[in-house]
Amino acid sequence: MNVVIPPLFFYVIGALLVIFGALRAVTLGRRKDSHELAEDSPQQAKARRRHVTFGIVWIVMGLFLIVSTADVLRMRH
Repeated sequence: MNVVIPPLFFYVIGALLVIFGALRAVTLGRRKDSHELAEDSPQQAKARRRHVTFGIVWIVMGLFLIVSTADVLRMRH
């Protein structure tokens, strides 16, 4: 049994990973000085760093998925 998944599926998943990773890093990982009166507690700072780190990981995974799908298609022809 040979299942064929169209490459567009992987491009869409990769694009979603890149978009939502960037949104996570920018919106959840950034400190908004206008909304906060006090400095970050160590737990808040750690949570912000974690959001930035995982946002970057999602972006890298999405780019890897897009590039690897394109390479597979290029090698096929």
